[in-house]
Amino acid sequence: MTTDLRIVRGDATPEEIAALVAVLGTRRAEPETSPVPRRQTWRNPSRGMRKPVPPGKSAWRMSALP
Repeated sequence: MTTDLRIVRGDATPEEIAALVAVLGTRRAEPETSPVPRRQTWRNPSRGMRKPVPPGKSAWRMSALP
C-alpha cells in the first residue's frame, strides 16, 4: 500500500521530510494489539470461601469471622 505525502505549507528540508517519513513508517509497522481482558474475580465462587484459621491464641474468636 502506498501513500502520497504532500507538503502543503512551509518549506521543509529533505532531512525534515525524511524524519517525518521515518516516524510515519514506524507507526505503521507497529502491530495492533488488542487489550488483554481482565479477569472477572467478583463472580469467582472461591471468593466466598474463607481462608483457613491457623491454630493459636484467639483462633476460636477468628473462626467466627468471615
